[in-house]
Order: sequence, then structure tokens, then C-alpha cells
Amino acid sequence: MEIKRIGCLKTQFPSKFGIPRQSGAVKESRATLIFDEEYRSSEALRGLEEYSHVWVIWGFSQAKYEKFSPTVRPPRLGGNCRMGVFATRSPFRPNSLGLSVLRLESIEKTDKYGHVLHLLGADMLDGTPVYDIKPYLPAFDKIDNAVGGFSERLDDYLLKVVVPAELEGVLSESSLECLKNALSQDPRPSYIEDGERIYGFPFEDFEVKFKVEGKVLNVISIEKQA
Repeated sequence: MEIKRIGCLKTQFPSKFGIPRQSGAVKESRATLIFDEEYRSSEALRGLEEYSHVWVIWGFSQAKYEKFSPTVRPPRLGGNCRMGVFATRSPFRPNSLGLSVLRLESIEKTDKYGHVLHLLGADMLDGTPVYDIKPYLPAFDKIDNAVGGFSERLDDYLLKVVVPAELEGVLSESSLECLKNALSQDPRPSYIEDGERIYGFPFEDFEVKFKVEGKVLNVISIEKQA
């Protein structure tokens, strides 16, 4: 079977570190789906504007491994506990495909790319390849009384994010809210506890640095990248 790329995503996260861990976890996280030229047909999108959400099938473009491993180490279990790969959403799987449900904010016709989709709740790297989209059907896709397995047994890991007043105006209001919510999920590996260590990652066109003390994440700087 041949799988064809239909486009790619422009997101606010140029590197893997700091990306929301699940779709919808950061509702402000924006993405724009730009279709490859072959699929830039307004006819292919006819009726999609009637839906509020879409399923996006995409590729973990930076997940590389040489051979199949039946178990992986979920970061939220501390990185030391192994679980079956098919019981996790790890990118290291036989086919490195991701599945996310995103809010369809709007469909825009552009001069350069034709029709693009503006999406919210993204958990993807900037430049992520997309292989398909399908409408989310509330009558069938929402399952009442579903069970979340070992993910429901995890301790609450949300952090309080503190941004100094002098840094709050560096980003737009919506971008700052997205950044704060992404940081509140604690992007650090779960096995690292070092209150003095300074972490950094790119966000949009900026470099963000922070450190964590207990349950408080302090943003140290937000600087425009050269």
C-alpha cells in the first residue's frame, strides 16, 4: 500500500521539545494545513465548513528507528516503566503515524496556497506531513464511559507558570496564552528533577527559557531569534 502526503502543517513549535503532548490539551495551539499542489482543490473541501472538528492523520517525521520494539517507555511514567507500543501513543511504532482531532477554526482561500485550513488544539511539529483528514462525527466518535487505561492513573503534573510582567508584552495575547498552557504541562522528561537547570526551546520566532522549582515553572526569558 502506498500512502501519499496531501500537505503539511505550519505550527508554533519548530522543535519537538515543548509541543503539547496530546491534541486539544492546549486549545490555543494553532496550525495551518497547507495542501500540496495536487490536492489544492476547493471541490475536495466541499461541505467541510459544516463541521467543527476534523481528524488529522499525520506523520512523526523525526521519529527514526532501525527495528521494531514491542515496548516503549512513556515519558509520563518516568521513562523507566515499559508498556506495549500499541498501548501507547509513542511515535516509535511500525508506521510512525499520528492521529489528532483538531478544531476547524476556518477555511481560507489564499493567493499562494489556495484553500488552507486553520486549526486549533494542535500537537504537531512545524512542517509535519499530513496524509489525510476526515470530519469528526460527534454521534459516533464520542464514546460515553470510555476507559483511559494507565493514563488515568497518572499523578496530576500540571505546573503553575509564572511570566514576569516585563515579558508579557513580547508575544501577542493569544500566543502568550498558548505558550503558558503548553508550559503548564511540564515539557521536561518526567525523570528529571533539577530546580537549577535552565531549559530552552523555540516557540514561533522566539527562544523561550525557563526553570522549574517544585510545581512552579518560572519563565526566564523570551527572546527574538536572530
